[in-house]
Amino acid sequence: MHKIPLNAAPLRVLIIGAGFGGLGLAIQLQKAGIQDFLILEKGAKVGGTWRDNTYPGAACDVPSHLYSFSFEPKVDWSRKFAPQAEIFAYQQHCADKYGLNRQIRFNTEVASAEFDEVAGLWRVVSTSGETFSAQALVSACGQLNRPAYPRLQGVEHFRGEVFHSARWNHAYDLSGKRVAVVGTGASAIQFVPAIAPQVAQLHLFQRSGAYVIAKPDRAYKPWELALMRRFPALQKADRLLKYIQHESRVLAFSVFPSLMKLMRLEFNRHLARTIRDPELRQKLEPDYPLGCKRVLISNDYYPALARANVEVVDTAIREVTAHGVVTADGREHQVDAIIYGTGFAATDFLAPMRITGRDGLELNQAWRAGAEAYLGISVSGFPNLFILYGPNTNLGHNSIIYMLESQFAYVLGCIRALEEQRLRYMDLKPQVQRSFNQRLLKQVQHTVWEQGCSSWYKTAEGKNTNNWPGFTFTYRQQTRRPELADYECTR
Repeated sequence: MHKIPLNAAPLRVLIIGAGFGGLGLAIQLQKAGIQDFLILEKGAKVGGTWRDNTYPGAACDVPSHLYSFSFEPKVDWSRKFAPQAEIFAYQQHCADKYGLNRQIRFNTEVASAEFDEVAGLWRVVSTSGETFSAQALVSACGQLNRPAYPRLQGVEHFRGEVFHSARWNHAYDLSGKRVAVVGTGASAIQFVPAIAPQVAQLHLFQRSGAYVIAKPDRAYKPWELALMRRFPALQKADRLLKYIQHESRVLAFSVFPSLMKLMRLEFNRHLARTIRDPELRQKLEPDYPLGCKRVLISNDYYPALARANVEVVDTAIREVTAHGVVTADGREHQVDAIIYGTGFAATDFLAPMRITGRDGLELNQAWRAGAEAYLGISVSGFPNLFILYGPNTNLGHNSIIYMLESQFAYVLGCIRALEEQRLRYMDLKPQVQRSFNQRLLKQVQHTVWEQGCSSWYKTAEGKNTNNWPGFTFTYRQQTRRPELADYECTR
């Protein structure tokens, strides 16, 4: 295998992260005839969040035909919603097919990146001290790569096992154990049903109930797989149909929030059908409007909570002792293990890397009031820096792969412009970023995410830095190619 030399001549493109964003852009660079690139990956394998999240029951909540590259279709997904292992295998397939592994530096975490204005280059330093330089720097770190840990008083005194769902300890046998699960988000609703049958007792600590609706999941039948292999156009047609179905949901999220009443009826039916105990059902009733936080899908979460060995605790946690979790009412729940299902530090974006742009401006300082970027991709003051899955490009209704593919086209257009126009750098104009984000925030105000709840979509101050408030095809239209007039172009 070809090995990239250390401290080599400046690269044309340096990509941070080998998840869906990094892999997809690398493939598009190859297709465009650009081979002078390198991917820095902090892990030992490709995959990003799908490499890291190996907890029992891990699976996608976007249909498998939508959750794959349009330019690298997969017609043999085993289920309507793919499990983690299959998605991870698909990513490895993409890396192998396009020979990307030889252009990935594994086990290399970026500590800092600084823009050299005179040379028009990004100088990147890894945590081990290796240095790299490139004209264009692309962050493909995503929004869901750093686990969020709750601040529980006294947890350092706990004598049992403690881990986060995104760093699952497979060496620890949960059989017959008393387990505390903290959090009821998208990960918890998958691993709780998977571990509930094997543990002696499971205490699920929730701050508020989540909206969980039925998941239209099933295994593909052999004849369906045979048909799609024989006629790949069927998979494309199914992908388009599912895209349209999911895209229509933005009408309820962003245009006519009153349409959420229909989904609320679906939730009520699902809850009533699966939870017979009225006291438990009352505990699981969310105390915020539907859609304000992420809507979850599962067929086995509520049945798991109805098990005799599962207790839903809706009293706040006061502290952790050596042997258990104490709630605000003074009750101690004795447990052998604590598992955090508390999600990710989604609003931190490029942290903990230190990114320094023009005139010594640090990205953390530029984003002190909350992250923002033009189209979620470019940040004024940080020339030739492009972000994939950046601020306000997350979705509440459709596949992030569609958004990434839109961003690939835009970033590729910028990289081409740097060469064709013989530019040293292109720096987004401040007024372009400002006017874009003013329009964006105005649009966000009319969405269900602003209906009076806190969520991982927002900063602690309440600014929505994560979600795109419109149609994805509108975003694709806006990112079809860069307008050089939006940038200060220096030759």
